[in-house]
Amino acid sequence: MKNILGPMRLPFVVLAPSCVLVGLGTALWTKGAVNWLHFVLVLIGAIAAHISANAFNEYYDFKTGLDSHTTRTPFSGGSGTLQARPELARSAFLTAAIAFVIAGLVGLYFVYVWGWELIPLGLVGLFLLYGYTVWLAYSPVLCLLAPGLGFGTLMVVGTHFALTGEYSWIAFIASLVPFFLVSDLLLLNQFPDMEADKAIGRKHFPILLGRKASGYIYIAFLLATYAAIVLGVVFGYLPTFSLLGLLTLVLAVPVIRSVLRYADDIPHLIPSLGQNVLINLLTPVLVAVGLFIG
Repeated sequence: MKNILGPMRLPFVVLAPSCVLVGLGTALWTKGAVNWLHFVLVLIGAIAAHISANAFNEYYDFKTGLDSHTTRTPFSGGSGTLQARPELARSAFLTAAIAFVIAGLVGLYFVYVWGWELIPLGLVGLFLLYGYTVWLAYSPVLCLLAPGLGFGTLMVVGTHFALTGEYSWIAFIASLVPFFLVSDLLLLNQFPDMEADKAIGRKHFPILLGRKASGYIYIAFLLATYAAIVLGVVFGYLPTFSLLGLLTLVLAVPVIRSVLRYADDIPHLIPSLGQNVLINLLTPVLVAVGLFIG
C-alpha cells in the first residue's frame, strides 16, 4: 500500500486544502453562508487535482530518468517509489488519470449548477495538471508561474465561484497569496535538482540564471505575498484580520537570509526548504482565518 500511495505524495497534499480554505473564506466574507456539501465537493476536487499533478509528475520523471539522477531530499526529488518498484509505473499513471477524471467531474458538476462561466477556468486547470511536467517545466517563465496559477488563482477563485456562483475581485486578490507562495515553493525546490533537470532538457530559472540570481526571484515573490495581504487590506479587498498572514514573517526572514547565504550550498539550504513548506501551508490558512473572522 505504501508503494501504491507513494506517487500521490500524500504528505504534500495538505497544500490543496489550505488554498481551498482561502476561497471558502472569501465566499463566507462576501455571502455570509455557503452550501457545505458544495464545499466538501470542492475539497474532493482540489485534493484529486493535487494527487493527479503529483502522480503525473512522478510518472514522467521516472520515464525520463530524472528521479534516478536527483539527490533526493524530504522536499524534492520525488518519492523514490518508482525507482524502487519500476513495475508500479503503470499504476502511478492510472492513479494520475483517475484523479484527473475525478477533478474534472467535480468541475462539471459545478458547471451544471452555475453555468458555463466556470468552463474556461476548469479547462486551464486540467491543462496545468497534465501539462506542467510534460511541457511547462521546459519554459522558465511558465515553469515559475504555473504552480501559483494552479494553486492560487484557479483554486481560490474556482472555490469562490463554486460556492457563490460568481467571480470576485476579493477572491482574486486573496488568491495572490498562494499564487506567489506556491510558485516560490516549486522554485526553491528546483535548487537541489538543477543539474538533473538540466540533463533531461528542462529549463527553469535556476538553470537559466543560476541559483544565486534565482534566489532574488524567490525573495521578490515571498515579499510580494505579504505585500498582497497588506495592500488587500489597505484598499478594502480583505478584512483587517487577514493581516494574521503576516505572522509567518517570523519564518520568512530566516529563509531569506538562508537563501542569500546558501543558494549554492544545498546541504545547508535543506532546512529552509522545510521552513518554506510551513510558510506555504500556514500563510493561506491564517489569511483564511482572518476572512472567517471578518
